[in-house]
Amino acid sequence: MSRAPYARALAATLLLIAGAQVTRAQPGADASSVILLVPDRVFTGTEDAAHEGWVVLVRGDRIAAVGPRARVSAPPGARTVALPGTTLLPGFIEGHTHLFLHPYNETSWNDQVLTEPLSLRTARAVNHARATLQAGFTTARDLGTEGAGYADAGLKEAIEEGIIPGPRLLIASRAIVATGSYGPKGFAPEFHVPQGAEEADGTEGLTRVARDQVGHGADWIKVYADYRWGANGEAAPTFSEAELGALVEVAAASGRKVVAHAATAEGMRRAILAGVATIEHGDAGTPEIWRMMAERSVGYCPTLAAVEATARYAGWKEGSAPTARMVQKRAGLMAAVAAGVPICLGGDAGVYAHGTNAWEIELLVGAGMSAPAALRSATSVNARILGLDAHLGAVREGLFADLVAVGGDPTREIARARDVRFVMQGGRIVRAP
Repeated sequence: MSRAPYARALAATLLLIAGAQVTRAQPGADASSVILLVPDRVFTGTEDAAHEGWVVLVRGDRIAAVGPRARVSAPPGARTVALPGTTLLPGFIEGHTHLFLHPYNETSWNDQVLTEPLSLRTARAVNHARATLQAGFTTARDLGTEGAGYADAGLKEAIEEGIIPGPRLLIASRAIVATGSYGPKGFAPEFHVPQGAEEADGTEGLTRVARDQVGHGADWIKVYADYRWGANGEAAPTFSEAELGALVEVAAASGRKVVAHAATAEGMRRAILAGVATIEHGDAGTPEIWRMMAERSVGYCPTLAAVEATARYAGWKEGSAPTARMVQKRAGLMAAVAAGVPICLGGDAGVYAHGTNAWEIELLVGAGMSAPAALRSATSVNARILGLDAHLGAVREGLFADLVAVGGDPTREIARARDVRFVMQGGRIVRAP
């Protein structure tokens, strides 16, 4: 009997518990705090258009009411925050970031993993978390520390305890790779250099490593279903479908889901059939692959920004003809959209600067998605994919008051998503107008 249906069902049930634990841990505003937010309009995160003249009443860490100004009454003593010229949206959710990395045109990935001390990388990560929050991303899924071990668990705890500002974090810590497939590479065989992820092989090895990562606080298990280890350096699958299925089953037993790095059609196929929740990159997706993902509600993070950033580092200039890889990524995204695949907003921040996360929203629109659809990917769709939609992702009564105000109307002009004027997280104002 296939493990995948069992794993998916168990994960869907248990992740609700995990999501509740994540959101409860985040510090929120005092229960007696009441704030009336008055923007020009409100985009709820679930519709196509923003509502002109709507306001949002926040009580403690929750949204108490939302609707036309005349229908929302604020109690005596409530604080009014005027946000003229803005659209209020749900706090953005970043689906693919690496807070322990910084742009590769500053320091190569190899050198970050091998030469930067953990203390330095952690100090950078603190700044990266702050920049992400200030950019309106109140929640983020960090998909691997890339050689920094379990330092993300401490970063997450520091944010939850209010020691440092940052997004609500879902962490994947070390990630899992097949032995010999990852990096850094290029060293004499007699030297064993630190790797950017944890090596494991076979169902027993994957089971042991996954359980160890869960024990160290991982919220998600990340696996590299393929990597650039083919005979000529091309991407090729790293794990069998059976190995991936065992990993999904082990993760599901603890209420976790599995996210797969997969660039090849075969790597994607194996990961999808094994029951992973999201596919990252998906460079070689085919019509059959997109159909399989849509049928199983597997989320897709295309990471367009990482592709464009690396092209820029190699000399490509904005306004020039797109590179072959950029064309391929855009076409794949729109094929996935046409097939009905849920699109996860996640740009692979760390390859490029943290705090510019909204660049991925713009690139989704540049590739052909509508602005409202891209904004939904950054809010309600990501909340659903990450199992947090009972708490986050929409401007709706009862949800956590994670809210961001941007200048103008981003449903009409998507570049406005970068024009952040105000950020609230759990009812606390973390960026004032």
